[in-house]
Parts: sequence; C-alpha cells; structure tokens
Amino acid sequence: MEEDSPHTNLPTKTLDLDADLQKKHQAMLERLSNRHQARLDTSLARRSDSANSSESTSSFLSRFSASKQSIDSQLANSRLIATSDPSRLRSHFANISSSISDLEKLVAENSYFLPSYEVRSSLKTISDLKQNLEILNSELIPKKKFSFKNKATAKKELSKEPERIKPDTVSVFNFKLPNSPGFRNKINETLVKKLRGTEIGEFTLSDLESCEVRLIGCCNAVFVNRLKNCKVYMGPVIGSILIEEVEGCVFVLASHQIRIHLAKSCDFYLRVRSRPIIEDSNVVRFAPYCLDYEGIEMDLEKAGLSEETGNWGNVDDFKWLRAVQSPNWCVLPENERVGKVRTEDIGSKSEVSRAVPGL
Repeated sequence: MEEDSPHTNLPTKTLDLDADLQKKHQAMLERLSNRHQARLDTSLARRSDSANSSESTSSFLSRFSASKQSIDSQLANSRLIATSDPSRLRSHFANISSSISDLEKLVAENSYFLPSYEVRSSLKTISDLKQNLEILNSELIPKKKFSFKNKATAKKELSKEPERIKPDTVSVFNFKLPNSPGFRNKINETLVKKLRGTEIGEFTLSDLESCEVRLIGCCNAVFVNRLKNCKVYMGPVIGSILIEEVEGCVFVLASHQIRIHLAKSCDFYLRVRSRPIIEDSNVVRFAPYCLDYEGIEMDLEKAGLSEETGNWGNVDDFKWLRAVQSPNWCVLPENERVGKVRTEDIGSKSEVSRAVPGL
C-alpha cells in the first residue's frame, strides 16, 4: 500500500496558504540579507574614506613638518650669515619669506579635508614663523641712521616719486607687485579691460581711488594693492588673487586661491576653490560670486571654477587662531547683497592705454 503524503488529506486552500507563507518568508529573508549586505558595504566605504582621509592628513603633516624644519634651519643660519656675509641677508630673508608663503599655500590647498585642530595648529605655526622672521629682520638689518643733508639734496629727494617695493624687500605677507599690465594711479575713473583673446598672464590694480574696474575674461593671476572706495568686477582667475591695503571697496572675484591682507570695511563676493585667507583685516564681509556677462560660463569652465564649492563662507583668519568665530569677518546678510551684477562686454573701443605695463 502506498503511504499517504503528509498533505494528501489537506484542503487545497490550506496548501496554497502554506506556499504563500513560504514565499513571504523567503522574500523577508532576502530583504534582510540585502539590508545586511548594504550595511556592510556602507561600513566598508566609511572605513575606506576614513583611511583615505587619515592617509591624506598624514601626508600633509609630513610635508608640513619637513617644510617647517627647513624654514627653522634657514632662520637659525641667519645670524651666521649676518657675521660672515651681511650682504646676503636681504636675499636670505626674501627666500625664507617665500618659503613661508609656500607653507601658507600648502595649508590653504589642503584645508578642506584637514581636521579643524590641524588647521588651527598649522596657522599658529605659520604665524610664529612670520614673527620670528620679522624679529630677525629688524635685529640684523637695522634701519639707516639719521643724518643731515644739504638743502639741494633734500629738494631732489622730495621731487622723487615714492619707491616701489624692491624684489629683495622682506614682507611678512610676501606681497610683491610685478611689472605686469594693469591699472595704476587713477581717481574717479571707470577702467575696463577685455582679457579674453589676449596673452596677458598677470594683471595688477594699484593705487586706485573711487574707481570702478571691470575685467572681462580670464587671466592667470591678479595683484591688488592700495585701493580705496573702489568697485572691482572680475572674471575668473586661473591661479591666485593677492590683495593688500584696501578700504571701503566691493570685490566680485572668482579664483582658485584668494589671500587678503590689511583690508578694512570691504565686501567680497567670491567663488574660490580653497578657503579664502585674511590677515590683519577687520569689518570684512563675504557672499557668493554674483558676476554675469556674455561668455562667463565658458570662462569659469576654462578656469576650473564652474562649480560652486561654498568656500566663500569658509574664511581662515590667520590672526585669529581660537576655535570660536573670528570677529574680523562675517557673512554678508542677504538683504544687503547687491544681487546679480551684469557687466556689459563693452569691447576694444573702451580699452585705453591705462592697461599697459608701468602706468
């Protein structure tokens, strides 16, 4: 006699119900398995990101430490050079200043992934190096002694224009104006330069008062020095923008790196790849880049600035090393922002001899 199957005498409806339960149970097991695998993948990704970040931080600290040791060694040799060959001191100090500037750039370029503590510690180290350099410079290169001069000599000296910064002059901020094309020594003027289609690599704005400046197109670097009550609207800069001694100005700028020294009561509308750096500045406010002109999207893409990073609001104050917000800068309130600035591409008829080197 054949044995009866366990399910032989069960109603068909009951068998269907058992099959449905098995399917649901199996589906539930698959969902749990998939969820567990997803958690494992996420955990592994986080560990990988953490390892990469840790590796990047370790690499930065190694480079930073090596550069600092090199600068310390140069500072330590200063007294020996002062005794053996004093004529080398100026160039020696200029090299140290340049090395400190490179160290600043290293911090700025890597600050986006560094822990806040490492950023503050690095900035404090740089500030100490600058101070040591300044002390040695004052001690080992004393100022010229006062001496009486005859009237004729004095009159000749008065007629001379103020000296420009010499290449070997030591500046803690390492700001040196190049002899590049630019706008210089102007008051109450509208200054326009079309950079697109030119071979201008660097551009300088110096000694301007109550001027409006419009730079349309890309260049590699821009230097800004001694501006008062000016408005500067600038297309994207492929490299760096260095700004020193500005007051009561509005700047609309896009660049990979922006460093600001001795700024007072200025508004900055920025798009920047690394964190903006300020030093010895106060009452400065920041907002996102707002310039618009025909072809700006192409220029931004050429400069590698087509994406907004949000770094306009991540400002590093080199003279404020505490964990709390620096009182020297703030985000510009939205109701006080200028809105979209549309700069007309006026063309070559508005470009004048102001933009040639040396003017």
